Amino acid sequence: MADKRQATKKAEAETGAGRKPRADALRNRERLLVAAKTVFSAGGADASLEAVAREAGVGIGTLYRHFPTREALFEAVYRREVEQVAELAERLQGADDPVEALRSWLHRNVELVATKKGMAAALALAAHGDSELFTYSKQRLRAAVGSLLERAVAAGAIRPDIGPHDLLHALIGLCMQHGQPGWQASVRRLIDVLVDGLRVQRGRPD
Repeated sequence: MADKRQATKKAEAETGAGRKPRADALRNRERLLVAAKTVFSAGGADASLEAVAREAGVGIGTLYRHFPTREALFEAVYRREVEQVAELAERLQGADDPVEALRSWLHRNVELVATKKGMAAALALAAHGDSELFTYSKQRLRAAVGSLLERAVAAGAIRPDIGPHDLLHALIGLCMQHGQPGWQASVRRLIDVLVDGLRVQRGRPD
């Protein structure tokens, strides 16, 4: 009986010991993704993985255990950003003003572009037209902006002859100046002009 109790305690201890690294691993992975977004957005494609590890407060070995290549880390960061942008669209569905909800979502996408621009070369390999990543991001973003646009059109606030594909192409076009100093603030101003131009004008004099 004593041997059985000892075996049970040992198994419980091993199980508990096994759970903690998994929880730690999840936390470390999230910290690495947050750190990578910061480093890549600020430093571009040449930002080192060592800088990401330092920003996350982990060793370089921990980074490589989660992301064995630079491309794997880039792809994970981009997927996380796309998912967060899509989730934002879901939350904004409850906003009082559907036009401001659409504006807020488009503004948030400037951060996505800022993150992506530092990873363009690697993402070009992972996100070409036939890849799963390209399909995933395109579908998620189109569905997200489509839901906000549909609500604004249904409220009679946005002209009905604009589609989600049009808005995403316009956003991409506005962000083409991303190599210039202060480009994010400039793009947000242009987004405001775009959204205001899409409003249905009521009571406009002839």
